Amino acid sequence: MRLRKLALSAALAMAAAATALTTSLVMAQAQAPAAAPASATATVQFFPSLTGRTGAVAPNAAPFANGYADYMKLVNARGGLNGVQTLVEECETAYATDRGVECYERLKGRHGGATVFQPLSTGITFALMPRLAVDKIPMITSGYGRSDTADGAIFPWVFPLLGHYWIAGDVLIQHIAAKAGGLDRLRGKTIAVVYHDSPFGRELLPIINRRAEMHGFTVLALPVPPPGVEQRAIWMQIRQQRPDYVIMQTWGVMTATAIRQAVATGFPRERMIGLWWSGAEPDLRDIGTAARGFQAVMMQHGQARDSEVVRQILAQVHDRGQGTGPRAEVGDVLYMRGVVGAMLATEGVLRAQERFGRGRHVTGEQARWGYENLNITQARLDALGFAGVLRGPIATSCRNHVGTALMRIHTWNGSGFDWSSDWLQADMNVITRMVTASAESFARDNNITRRTEPGC
Repeated sequence: MRLRKLALSAALAMAAAATALTTSLVMAQAQAPAAAPASATATVQFFPSLTGRTGAVAPNAAPFANGYADYMKLVNARGGLNGVQTLVEECETAYATDRGVECYERLKGRHGGATVFQPLSTGITFALMPRLAVDKIPMITSGYGRSDTADGAIFPWVFPLLGHYWIAGDVLIQHIAAKAGGLDRLRGKTIAVVYHDSPFGRELLPIINRRAEMHGFTVLALPVPPPGVEQRAIWMQIRQQRPDYVIMQTWGVMTATAIRQAVATGFPRERMIGLWWSGAEPDLRDIGTAARGFQAVMMQHGQARDSEVVRQILAQVHDRGQGTGPRAEVGDVLYMRGVVGAMLATEGVLRAQERFGRGRHVTGEQARWGYENLNITQARLDALGFAGVLRGPIATSCRNHVGTALMRIHTWNGSGFDWSSDWLQADMNVITRMVTASAESFARDNNITRRTEPGC
C-alpha cells in the first residue's frame, strides 16, 4: 500500500513538467464542428482520447486508439447516440504521466466538456484521480489503474469496468493451480513475477502475495526498469532459481524482450502466463513459433476478426475510407480493446440519456451516473455485434464499479491466439475483502467519507 501511495505522489509531482503535445480530431463526418455548446441540446458528445502513438509502447497503444476511434465512427454511422454524434479528439501522451496530465487539462473543457477519460496508463490514472471530483468527469480504467477503485462508494468517479489487476491475478493463480492439480499442489512451489517497475507493474503484487500466504508458495518478484529492453540479468536469475511458473506483468517492448530471453535461457513458454497487456499480436508476431505455448489471461475478449462488430466496422467505416489505422489490424487483440472501451463509454451515455433526456447531450456528471447504473445484457451485447466477444451482463452499482469478473485464457499457437480455457471467475470473496480494506485505508488517509444510501 505504501508503494502505491508513493507512486501516486510521484505521479502528481511529475505533472508539473509538461511538454508540447499534438492533437487531432476524429469524426465520422468529413468536417467536425469546432466546438459544441455546453447546453442540453449540444449536437456532439465529446470523448477525449489520450493516445500512446509514440515511444516504447506505440505498437501496443496505437491499435487501442484506432479501435476506439473506429467504434465511435461506427456509432455515428448507426445514427449516433439517439441522434447525438460522437466526437473524438486525440492528445498524444507517449505513455508519460506529465504529458497525460497536460492532455487532460487541455481537453477536459473542449466541445461542450469531456464525457469520460480513458488514459490507458496506471501512472496517468493515479495523477488524474484527485482532479476528477473537482472537474466532475468520470474515468474508465478497464484493466489498469488502482484495483481498489472497484469500490465505488469510496471512488465514485473511477470505473475499472470488466476487470482490474487483482481479479486477473486471482484467475491466473487459479489457472496455474488447475494445471498443477489443485490449489493444495501449489505449496512449496515458486512463482516468479516479472513486472514493469512502475505503478502498473506493482499493482499486481498484492493479490499474488495474498494467494501465496493462503497456499504456501514462494513469490520471486523481479522488477524490470522500463522500457524493459534489458532483461538479461533477470532471466539469468530465473535460469538459476528455476521457478515453476513465470507470471508476466509487462507492456510494450518489455513483453517481446522477456519472451526472447526465455527462449535464449530455455525457460518453457508453456509455463509463462501474462496478463492482458502481455498477450497481444505485437508482442509475439515477430517471435513466431518460438513463442508457441505462451498464455495470457484476457479481460473477456481476445482477437475477434470474425465478430459482427468487426464486420460492421469494415463495412461502414473502412470501406468508406474513414478507417483510423491499417485495415489489417481490425479485429486484433488491442484494437478490440479500444473497440470495447468505446462501447463501454457510449453505453454509459445511453444509460444516462434514459434518465436525463433521450437524444440529448449529457454532462460528465450525468455520464458518471450512467456508468454507475449500467446493465448491459447479453442481448444488448449481441445486438451491438459483440456475440462471442463479451459475456453479459455487465452490471454496475454504487459499490461495484467493475460490472463483471469473468476472464478467459488464450494461448499463442505460433501465428495467432487460440482460446485455451472456458470462462473463468475470480474468487470474489478474496477480492472483495482486499478491495474493501484497501479502499477504506485510502479513505482514511485522504479524509474521504464512504457514500451511503440514498446518495450511493
